[in-house]
Amino acid sequence: MKRLLEGARVVDPVRGVDGRFDVLIDGDRIARVAVEIPAAERAGAEVLALQPGWIVCPGFIDMHVHLREPGQEHKETIATGTAAAVAGGFTGVACMPNTDPVNDNSSVTKFIVERAAGAPARVYPIGAVTKGSAGEQLAEIADLRAAGCVALSDDGRPVANALILRRGLEYARMFDMAIIDHCEDPALKGEGVAHEGLVAAVLGLRGIPAAAEEVMVYRDIALAELTGGRVHIAHLSTRGSLRAVRDGRARGVRVTCEVTPHHFTLTDEQLKAPLSYDTNLKMNPPLREAADRDALVAGLADGTVDAIASDHAPHHYDEKHVEFDRAPFGIVGLETAVPLALDRLVHAGVISIGRLVELMSVNPARLLGVPGGTLEPGSPADVTVLAPEVTTTIDPARFRSLSRNTPFGGWTLKGTVAATIVGGRVAYANPDLASLAAR
Repeated sequence: MKRLLEGARVVDPVRGVDGRFDVLIDGDRIARVAVEIPAAERAGAEVLALQPGWIVCPGFIDMHVHLREPGQEHKETIATGTAAAVAGGFTGVACMPNTDPVNDNSSVTKFIVERAAGAPARVYPIGAVTKGSAGEQLAEIADLRAAGCVALSDDGRPVANALILRRGLEYARMFDMAIIDHCEDPALKGEGVAHEGLVAAVLGLRGIPAAAEEVMVYRDIALAELTGGRVHIAHLSTRGSLRAVRDGRARGVRVTCEVTPHHFTLTDEQLKAPLSYDTNLKMNPPLREAADRDALVAGLADGTVDAIASDHAPHHYDEKHVEFDRAPFGIVGLETAVPLALDRLVHAGVISIGRLVELMSVNPARLLGVPGGTLEPGSPADVTVLAPEVTTTIDPARFRSLSRNTPFGGWTLKGTVAATIVGGRVAYANPDLASLAAR
């Protein structure tokens, strides 16, 4: 069927579009974007009249999520994770391979693809670099690619052996796939649970120094330079890492990076007030100091950072409600990423709406090599509709995700998701806003 989105501002940086336009969807494809769609083309279309101030943009893609299926369905499933994705404004998600079993072979990849066939959002599997993500032997990369993997990562388990990573970059280059690396020196990290600094010392928590990330970022960039391969730095968190990416890119190295909303919003200072040892503030890499947070914000503004990714890491209530040292790392992020980005970046004057679309749609699509990132006629009808002026309060009890582990519960933010359209179908309409008026 045809659908016509009218009455809103359309932002599509790829085509240089930013203004009041109508968008015609025919089936699962974008048919036309114009100031006024000709009557003959719009005939028979369902008209979705959007509210003044809403913004229509290419569908957002989260290139770093953990859907937990197979093997950890008590934390999240493909069904619940993708429901959370569309509620958060994401038309597609790339899921990390740290499942049980690890997605290191085509059988697991095919299982994920089949389970995601009827999901509300598109799912792009990321395969493991090494078998079992053990860092000892390369996985069958060609088979993973053929089965549907869009990138490679041993997420959560950095590829510590430099020779293995070199071979992985050389192999992945043949398929123009990026290796997404969780940069962390295991020896320097040790048993650390928080950023190494004054706050961790005051709280008696074992620290993870910024250098644990930075030395691996420098190593990865050197190996990418050696091999000509593509390396993507996952959840970059320190100013030293950002400097390394900037320097590497200036030399022509194929290095890109992402930043999470919790790292551009929070600092380790949150850990000591009110000395609650809140495990929803425990993530890896850890919350860093203010100078690091400020550097990441600057990197988002100046173009050094390529993408915003949530690192959605759901955990069961019982797993998080233990002593800080014993709790797993990670928080959910699919349903909070867009409001945080709108409030803390766009409304704060750090970046424009166009830059936000680049960070959350254009660049993720490009880096993963998947369709989307534009409303070009003929492209998939994947659309995110934003209500940037609407105030929202984060309520974990209303999450579509199975898990509730977030430090942002109760936060009031300016900006939210109005609707998410996937393949021409309205996959989500915000129940707190005036419904999409069909006529």
